[in-house]
Amino acid sequence: MIDIPMRTSQPLDCNSILNINIPTQTNQIFSQAAVNQTSVKTSESNRQTPSSAAINRAPTQNQALNRQTPSSAAINRAPMHNQAWHRPTSSQTTVSQAPVATQASIREIAIPILTKKIQKGQKVALDPCGQVQKIQVCLGWNVINPQCDLDVSAFILGANGKILGDDWFVFYGQEDSPDKSVHFSLSNHTDREYISVDFGRLNPAAAKIVFVLTINEAFTHKLNFSMVKDAYIRILNAENHQELVSFQMTDYYPNVISMMIGEIYLYHGTWKCNAIGNGVARDLEGLCQLYGVQTV
Repeated sequence: MIDIPMRTSQPLDCNSILNINIPTQTNQIFSQAAVNQTSVKTSESNRQTPSSAAINRAPTQNQALNRQTPSSAAINRAPMHNQAWHRPTSSQTTVSQAPVATQASIREIAIPILTKKIQKGQKVALDPCGQVQKIQVCLGWNVINPQCDLDVSAFILGANGKILGDDWFVFYGQEDSPDKSVHFSLSNHTDREYISVDFGRLNPAAAKIVFVLTINEAFTHKLNFSMVKDAYIRILNAENHQELVSFQMTDYYPNVISMMIGEIYLYHGTWKCNAIGNGVARDLEGLCQLYGVQTV
């Protein structure tokens, strides 16, 4: 089981993803989201979180996060320093309320030159010749609202569209899949974060990997994807760092806090990329509900 703080409670089905991205008033969306969170009675600063299941925020500096990785994949946050994130291992998770990020703490990055761009909804083969064995899925973004702090996660799914198991959800609190084929990393140069995939080691039952951007503490601070810009995903051949495919988002919805930016999936023996660019008004807990990860 994965320990993720409960912030949403309504069940979500896969078909609703394509219908949720419609223009709406931001305040109305988050008012409704607040109603749905029956377990949330107080503000983020006063909430008591179960042990090994907390999000801990500390002061931010120069746009980098320093995160601890507690046991049971609990979520813990600590100070940022020069875009390089460090995660000392800890058996306990502390709970504290961090100060809100300021404009000066958000460093804007330049979008890399995307040489093999595809459009939203387009699907292409990553490597028609089947020569590429390892890839790097690199993600980047900038923000309009300096409070927006985005996280990257990957859900490794079977042919039924459900997670292979609780350990097959990779993010900053659980950096490796059980077979070590999928690994979460922090980037201190071109991209914000990236996830590496080794097809040679990947569980044969894996049929799809979905890559998601999530705004942290979105409900607390009334944040959404209309406050984000320049989001992209680019997939590189890990051997020579040549771009295989890329997608830059154009639609930023005010009723979305988690964006399925793209996915790779196995089709007749070939790995393909799908540029999704759609999202949901759900945080990591809600995404776990969607893909079948058991949480406490």
